[in-house]
Amino acid sequence: QVGQGYPHDPPKVKCETMVYHPNIDLEGNVCLNILREDWKPVLTINSIIYGLQYLFLEPNPEDPLNKEAAEVLQSNRRLFEQNVQRSLRGGYVGATYFERCLK
Repeated sequence: QVGQGYPHDPPKVKCETMVYHPNIDLEGNVCLNILREDWKPVLTINSIIYGLQYLFLEPNPEDPLNKEAAEVLQSNRRLFEQNVQRSLRGGYVGATYFERCLK
């Protein structure tokens, strides 16, 4: 969501699909530094998209919104990757059910 204050205020980004990710909580809030303290008016929507792509490729367990996913990523990357696959195909990860989003 791009508000009236853009480009001086960052857009609001929310993940509409529940995902298993250390930097995205179960309500869809995204933890990306350029959307918070590192925002600068010269950054573009493309900058945000690139930042989000990088976040999916390289999750940051040091600044988590989903602490459980961050702990699994740090302690057992293979289990983390299995949990990601399970969540994308639809199913439970722990006590949380994820809707299928991959065919």
